[in-house]
Amino acid sequence: MPQTISVSDVPGLLRPGQTVFVQGAVGEPLALGQALAASEQASKGVHYLSCLVPGVNRTDFAAFHDEATMTAFFVQAELQNSFAAGKVRFLPLHYSGICSYMQRHPPVDVLLMQVPPPDDEGMCTLGLSVDFVPFILDKAKVVVAEVNANMPSPPGSPKIPYDRLDYVVHTNRALPELPTGDLPPVIETIGQKVAELIHDGDCIQIGIGKVPAAILTCLKDHKRLGLHGGMVTDEVADLVDAGAMDCSEKSIDRGFLVCGAAMGTQRVYDWAADRQDVIFKGANYTHNVPIVAQIDNFVSINSTLEVDLTGQANSETLDGRQISGTGGLVDFVRGARMADNGRSILALSATAARDKISRIVPTLSAGAAVSCPRADIDYVVTEYGAARLKDKSVDERAEALIEIAAP
Repeated sequence: MPQTISVSDVPGLLRPGQTVFVQGAVGEPLALGQALAASEQASKGVHYLSCLVPGVNRTDFAAFHDEATMTAFFVQAELQNSFAAGKVRFLPLHYSGICSYMQRHPPVDVLLMQVPPPDDEGMCTLGLSVDFVPFILDKAKVVVAEVNANMPSPPGSPKIPYDRLDYVVHTNRALPELPTGDLPPVIETIGQKVAELIHDGDCIQIGIGKVPAAILTCLKDHKRLGLHGGMVTDEVADLVDAGAMDCSEKSIDRGFLVCGAAMGTQRVYDWAADRQDVIFKGANYTHNVPIVAQIDNFVSINSTLEVDLTGQANSETLDGRQISGTGGLVDFVRGARMADNGRSILALSATAARDKISRIVPTLSAGAAVSCPRADIDYVVTEYGAARLKDKSVDERAEALIEIAAP
């Protein structure tokens, strides 16, 4: 059985030279991180490894000590200072690539994770976030878990033996929330344009944020939709409850929503807690291109920052500065291209900076990342309409994109 310790004991488990993996998404063990942040010397010479999700995970572990460093796969706002200081080692990998990286990674010294309380059989699930824990758990030398009484234990979440944990800290805290907020009219229009491309019976993948929320809100009159992707959100729960999404026509995992995490507000956390039709899987399944390619009528829906006239999309840099990461975008885009009647959609507003900057550009600027290559792109949607670039020449693409750019 694991040893129960106080959260103040956690810093004493770390040593200089160690590599510490930290679970991400809503599974981030915030209580453990806060204890480490309060004990500066604990992170001296420690290298952290984590796939922190922008908008959800706001902890900069590299800032815990002047000699602390970190490997990350996104560079969100909270990591910018450490990244600029050379303390964050950013790896520009797709989620499928992160899986391969984690599988090849040497054993880590410490794994920091979060789980719900164990059941009567001595098992605990990974709660609402599988993350990359399955790759790390078996080769972690020491496993420290925050056992949070408020973390749900969905029946479709992977189970691990409670006695695999070495140390546990019991907490009773709320999970972090990411409310959608109000949707601007232009975003609502984009949602309507994308919804017109979705058919009854399609299986969709979608992210989190205002654009995805607007799209999902416009799908409530659809029928027999399915879901396979990285997450379930408040708006996904609304679709299921409205009868629009039941996964009854999925060609694999029929009858089940497949995701890696629940993200949003307490609404989706409570909704997912006891559902038998939600399966939580690791990214080696959710983002596995050959698996996605088996899903007939699969539609990948993601937002992006800018698209050039040849069809290259940038989703992660602004003025040459890294502000995010590639994530699972291309995994799903490529899976959709290979699937029977699959489609992929990149959505964005036509302008930025109060209509002063066009987001449909002649060429990507110097230093901009090509997050989605032109060879992979399919639909691009703005508030002015949809342009299908698949199987079009370079000249034909430019003409189609100009039609949906701001006048």
